[in-house]
Amino acid sequence: MQSQNSKTKSDSKIRFITNLLTTAVKLFLKSQVSHIEELSVEIKAGDRQLLSGAIPQVSIFASNAVYKGIHVTQIKLVAENIRINIGGVLKGQALKLLDIVPVQGELSISEADLNASLSSEFLSNGINDALVQLLPESSRNSKSTIWQKITLGHNLATICGTMTPETDPKPIEVCLKLNLLSGQELHLTVVNGQCIDNSLNNNSINDNFYLGSDVDIQELSLFPGSLTCRGRVNVNP
Repeated sequence: MQSQNSKTKSDSKIRFITNLLTTAVKLFLKSQVSHIEELSVEIKAGDRQLLSGAIPQVSIFASNAVYKGIHVTQIKLVAENIRINIGGVLKGQALKLLDIVPVQGELSISEADLNASLSSEFLSNGINDALVQLLPESSRNSKSTIWQKITLGHNLATICGTMTPETDPKPIEVCLKLNLLSGQELHLTVVNGQCIDNSLNNNSINDNFYLGSDVDIQELSLFPGSLTCRGRVNVNP
């Protein structure tokens, strides 16, 4: 009977820690986004692992989240080999990562959500930086460009906006083709476009973009109405 009572107390303690960690992970994730509608977290760990702050795997599903102004329609993440400040969490402190965490993920962004993201500096600056690298002559106008619409096709993205220099604003439209060369390198080609001096017409301009050593993209696909991405990223403490 005493052995059974000890086991019951131990199981109750582990359930308490699991529930506490699940809540802490949710609070940590919610602190990283400005909006989220659906969020589920599943922690897979043994008793001793939990008590030591080592978590072999956490699965996360979220929908309709906004991160740095980027609207994400749906995302699935699996994080492995996680070490956290379990002592601090048990004392009510915020969850902190102690080591780099490799995260495998799949995300999808609808065309509507991508257009809703155009007002974010994160996306608009990314578009401007890419076009400056592809089209150096556009650099003097990139910061004054207002991006208004993105239309998605099969591995194509057509981006429309308005260049607003001090005088005589002009529309700009650029059609980009995307190809993934490796997990860290993306190839962009301007297949058609129009700008102030029509210099993009019928010209094919391309360049490679390095995504960083913490990224390993396995799939990046554009379809009419949606974008999907699958790969791994290292999350740093």
